[in-house]
Amino acid sequence: MKIEIWSDVACPWCYIGKRRFETALARFPHRDSVEVQWRSYQLDPSVPEHYDGTELDYLSKRKGMAPEQVKQMFGHVTETAKGEGLDYRFDTVVVANSFTAHRLIHLAASHGRQDAAKERLLSDHFEHGKDIGSEEYLTALGAVLELPADEVAELFTTDKFTDAVNEDINEARAIGVTGVPFFVIDRKFGISGAQPAELFAQALNQAWQEANPLIPVGASDGEACGPDGCSI
Repeated sequence: MKIEIWSDVACPWCYIGKRRFETALARFPHRDSVEVQWRSYQLDPSVPEHYDGTELDYLSKRKGMAPEQVKQMFGHVTETAKGEGLDYRFDTVVVANSFTAHRLIHLAASHGRQDAAKERLLSDHFEHGKDIGSEEYLTALGAVLELPADEVAELFTTDKFTDAVNEDINEARAIGVTGVPFFVIDRKFGISGAQPAELFAQALNQAWQEANPLIPVGASDGEACGPDGCSI
């Protein structure tokens, strides 16, 4: 079973959704047969590589939201994240364009390190105040992920993986994704948003049953027991 997840590194609900999905997947009896693929998405492609202002400034000025409204949103999201074991610190979030970070995730995927890259980028952005658009930071992260240094360096000197990121974004548009996180199971089931773990679990079980229906073998009238007793 394949699960594709469209997500942005700069999306707070995407990290919460990741945790809730992982909770459901950890309890799924067929989890070893599940392939997870992270897909790129940008909530705001217009963000400069280095934005001169705080997350509060960014959402207030560029998104037209009142500062008090933004603060209330921060509080709500922070409390929700805490329920998933995440420690959001919006006062230290560095506003940055996530495009190169998505390219790094594609590079990590080519070396079997995609989920580790996604996890670190989300955590570093929302919990540790790292600049996810910084060449210095991304280079250091590449080293932590044990990615080839020369391939990481290519992200800043070539357009490597640019097409892959754009293809993800265009595909999201083609299938009707208007917000993230967005989960697609076997290209049959779509789940929008950071839903509760219980809903993810239900979707996983339903998708598995449809892909692997139970086929009766032998006669249907063999001896058996039911609610009304046992056959004789």
